Amino acid sequence: METAFKVPGPQNEPPNAFAPASAPRAALVAALGRVAGEVAEIPCIIDGKAVFTGRLMPVAMPHNHAHTLAQIHGAALPEAELALKACARARTEWQAMPWQHRLAIFLKAADLVATRHRAWINAATMLGQSKTCHQSEIDAVCEVADFWRFNPAFAAQLYEEQPQSAPGTWNTMQYRPLEGTVLAVTPFNFTAIGANLPTAPAMMGNTVVWKPAESQTLSAYVTYKILEEAGLPPGVINFLPGAGQHIVPRVMADPSFAGLHFTGATNVFRNLWKQAAQHLDGYKQFPRLVGETGGKGFILAHASADLDVLRTAIIRGAFEYQGQKCSAASRVYLPKSVWAKLRRPLLDAVADLRMGDVSDFGNFMGAVIREGAFVRLADVLDAARTDPRVTVLCGGGVDGQTGWFVQPTVLITDDPNSRFLTEEFFGPVVTLFLYEDTQYDDVLRLIDATSSYALTGAVIAQDRAALTQAHAALMNAAGNFYMNDKPTGAVVGQQPFGGARGSGTNDKAGSVHNLLRWVSPRVTKETFEPPRDYRYPFMDQA
Repeated sequence: METAFKVPGPQNEPPNAFAPASAPRAALVAALGRVAGEVAEIPCIIDGKAVFTGRLMPVAMPHNHAHTLAQIHGAALPEAELALKACARARTEWQAMPWQHRLAIFLKAADLVATRHRAWINAATMLGQSKTCHQSEIDAVCEVADFWRFNPAFAAQLYEEQPQSAPGTWNTMQYRPLEGTVLAVTPFNFTAIGANLPTAPAMMGNTVVWKPAESQTLSAYVTYKILEEAGLPPGVINFLPGAGQHIVPRVMADPSFAGLHFTGATNVFRNLWKQAAQHLDGYKQFPRLVGETGGKGFILAHASADLDVLRTAIIRGAFEYQGQKCSAASRVYLPKSVWAKLRRPLLDAVADLRMGDVSDFGNFMGAVIREGAFVRLADVLDAARTDPRVTVLCGGGVDGQTGWFVQPTVLITDDPNSRFLTEEFFGPVVTLFLYEDTQYDDVLRLIDATSSYALTGAVIAQDRAALTQAHAALMNAAGNFYMNDKPTGAVVGQQPFGGARGSGTNDKAGSVHNLLRWVSPRVTKETFEPPRDYRYPFMDQA
C-alpha cells in the first residue's frame, strides 16, 4: 500500500567540545589508542565483496610518518572492470527500491556516525589526515551526519516538485536516476567530502564507483563500513582505493559513464573534462560533470574593521587544518591604518600557535598531508625568501624529521600581481597586501581581477556601506561570501558550498541544487478525455 512519506526534518549535528574530563574526550582518547595500535588492512570492496589485490600502499600519520596506520590493497584496471559490472548488476534493483527505503539507509548511517561510531571515525580522521579533534569533529562527524540527514530531506523536497495540470489532464514529473555509472573522485582533506560525493548520487538511485584519495583511505574505509552497517546493498557504491591512473580513465571511457562527482585540483578537473570530451561520441548520454576545485580565498578589511574580528578571521581562516582547505584565506587586503594597529597582535598570535601531534589536544595545527606537499611548500617558502618584493613577517620554517610540519607563515608584498596573491599553495601560508584607506574602490576591483579562482571570500567592516559595496562589487569573485567572518567553515543546509571560474561548476554541495545533477526528469501527461477529431474550430468555413 503506497502512502506519502515525510523525511524527518534535518538539524545540524552539534559538535562536541572535548572538554577535559568529559565523556566524549575519554571516548576519543581511547579510540585514538585503538586506531594507532593496529595496522588496518584495507581491501577494495566490489559488489559487496572484499578484494585483496596485493598491490600494497601504506597510509602513515602525517605528523609521525614512521607510523603506518594501514595498508591499502590498491585497485587497478581489473578492479575497475569488476566495479563497472557490479554497478550494472546493482542498478535495476537499486533504482526500483522505493525512494523512502533508499533514503532510510543514509539516515541510519547519519545516526551511526553521530553515536556509536563517532569516536572511531574521528580517530581515523585525526590520525590519518592530521586533524585536531575540533577540525575532525566538525568534518568527520558533524558534516558527514549533516550530509546524510539534509540530502534525504532535499531529495524528498525535489520529488514533491510537480508541474501544473490544466483541466482534463494530469501532469507528473519523475526524477529518474542517470542511465549509467557515476564516478566519485574524492580528496584527502575532508572526510565529509569523501562521504558526500559517492552518496549524493546514490541517494537519487545511481550506482557509483568511488575512488578516494590515497591519504584519506583510512577514514574513507570507515565511512564505507558504516554505510554497509546501515544497510547499503552490494554494488551500489564500489570502493576502489589506490592510485587513480588506471581506475579513472577506464570508468570515464566506458559507454555507461553517466557522471563525475569530483573535488580536487583545478588542473586535474580540467584534464578529466578533456577525457570526457574525447569519449563523448561513445557515451550513451551526455555525462554530468560536477567539480569543486581550487581557491585563493581572500579577506578584505575596511578601515572600520574590528581588529579582534579581523585577527581571528585571518588566523582561523589561514591556518586551521594547516591551510589545507580550498576555502582557506590565503590573501588579505588591509588598509594601512588598520595594519599599523594589527601588525603586532597578529604576528604575536601566529607565533604562539602550537603545532605537533594532533593527539595532544593543546596543539592548534598538525602536519601537512604528505611528503610531496611538504616539499612543494618548502619550495614556495624558499621562493618567498628570495623574492625582492616579498617579506616573510612570521614563520617560514619547515621540519620533516618526524612529521611533515610547515610553520604558519605570514608574507607581505607590494606587488598586487605577485604569485603569492594569485596561486593556490594549499598550505599554512597567507600573503598580505596593503592599500591606502582612500583606495577601497580600487582594491575591490583588484581583488576581483587578481585570481582565476572564485570560491570563497570575506569582508571585515563595521561600516554597513562598505559591506554593501563589497557585496555588489565582488559578485562574481566568490561563490561563498562572508561578512565579518572567516571564509571557511560552510555548514550543510546553511551555506551550500561551491564556486565558479577556476573553482568549479558551483553546483552547491549541501543543497537541492547538487542533487538535481544526479537525476534526469521525465514528464508524463495524461489526458482524461482526449480529442477524437483532428479538426480545429478555426477551420470551419461557415
